[in-house]
Amino acid sequence: MKLQRIAFVLVTLILSLCAWQYSGPSSAAHGSSSAPADSPAAFLGRWDLTLKAPDREYPSWLEVREENGKLTAQMVGRWGNARPLPKAEISNGQLTFVSPKAEEETPEDMVFKATVSGKTLSGTISGPKNGPWQFTGRPAPALRETKPPKWGKPIILFNGKDLVGWKPSGTGATAWTVVNGTLVTPGNGPELISDSKFENFKLHVEFNCGPTSNSGVYLRGRYEVQVETDSADEPSSHHTGGVYGFLAASPELPRKADEWQTFDITLLGRWITVVQNGQTVIDNKEIPGLTGGALDSQEELPGPIYLQGSEKGHVAFRNIVITPAVK
Repeated sequence: MKLQRIAFVLVTLILSLCAWQYSGPSSAAHGSSSAPADSPAAFLGRWDLTLKAPDREYPSWLEVREENGKLTAQMVGRWGNARPLPKAEISNGQLTFVSPKAEEETPEDMVFKATVSGKTLSGTISGPKNGPWQFTGRPAPALRETKPPKWGKPIILFNGKDLVGWKPSGTGATAWTVVNGTLVTPGNGPELISDSKFENFKLHVEFNCGPTSNSGVYLRGRYEVQVETDSADEPSSHHTGGVYGFLAASPELPRKADEWQTFDITLLGRWITVVQNGQTVIDNKEIPGLTGGALDSQEELPGPIYLQGSEKGHVAFRNIVITPAVK
């Protein structure tokens, strides 16, 4: 019995040692299943960025993809539309991407260096005269609605008399005016922003665009539906009825100056339908990200309607009515 007990103890000890040796490699393998520090996996996807300059914060947007083993990126900067970047690479757990100086109106290219911690992208920007700047990013929300909307009561946003319910962005010598019951853009002046904020909605707006003029209707203050008579030579997503830089109107209706036209826009999450002059030109398409000039990068929050006044020429608006979805 004593020898049997000794043998039993020895066998038990041997089995324990084997189990310990087995558990060691297993734990190491489990740890290595997370993406390595220099892997692109942690950086892939869409990011809502906030660029922190000394004077103010600028909303921005970034999408990073891996295609055929190569890293690519596109970005919406402080203004303008989504554009491919000439450089995006990862080394030692750091993402570097470059926005050219010609796009940024800076003396040098803007070089972004970022790391990921949890769900936060953060880093520095070199290139601006008053740099370096800091920036942060969060994964862009999916904003996919799963239930059909229930519509509330229509709300008249413009009373046809004055600017009650609206405020201009900043101050300037030029200002929005009310002429014969219409809101008229100042031309290279401030934007006009509604006091009220909305999440999902149907928006009706009528517009009359002067020759070689440009404006737009920003939804939640973040996504611009274009209004123009000066962009014929630009990409189709820059034309009237398109979501600037992302979605083109299809079919694209003839460009008209000095004629009243209508938009009926439905925005649910980030899916948009645009009906121009009674014809559907964007049919329930996803808006990937922000338009340059957005008020903020918090896509998950309700936001105002804003009418663009910073572009050239004059555009008149009237009969601005919004019907919010109710929960």
